[in-house]
Amino acid sequence: MTVRRPSVHRIAVLVPLAAVLLGAGVAGPASASVPTAPAAPAAPAAPAQDGPYRSYQVSSTFSADGRPAVTYDPARVPVGAGVSVAAQSGDNGTTTTLQVRGLLPNTAYGAHAHVGACGATGEAAGPHFQFRPDPVRPSVDPAFANPQNEIWLDLTTDAEGAGRAQSTVAWVFPADRRAKSVVLHDMATMTAPGKAGTAGGRSACVDVKF
Repeated sequence: MTVRRPSVHRIAVLVPLAAVLLGAGVAGPASASVPTAPAAPAAPAAPAQDGPYRSYQVSSTFSADGRPAVTYDPARVPVGAGVSVAAQSGDNGTTTTLQVRGLLPNTAYGAHAHVGACGATGEAAGPHFQFRPDPVRPSVDPAFANPQNEIWLDLTTDAEGAGRAQSTVAWVFPADRRAKSVVLHDMATMTAPGKAGTAGGRSACVDVKF
């Protein structure tokens, strides 16, 4: 397969958490800026998106306008917490960095790039993005569900609920097929055959323009 090597591209998403319960929104405080990589020849980076990270009822209608991220489990991804995602693609592959704050302290979370955008439920984001797609769904074969073929961003928070993870893969997204979100899961990602890539429920989701 010929891998298309586009020019360097950087994106960043920065959103604080808030809540939408019974249709009433409660906005969280604005997040601090996240440092970016040193300047390099590149196309202009997409602007950071600042806005509330919201909690939706299953019956509510999801609108992407002004709602770049959602929490489906405020007990695990609390309202008022924050998340940022930054990605850079170039000749050496794709590097993605996830940073969180205000989550549960000393807690493991799974996190992966997904094929779809966030929606009213965690399932809206679809399966993990795979550079080499598994013909079998759900994909639980370690030959496909692994951190070289997918973007895994598992992390464990510190005593203050902050955490950081970084993934580097040796490929770039095809022009016609890109991930659209990063989903936080309830537990660390498993790797055994028949369970590879699974990480429990979907706690939260952030839209990302990879």
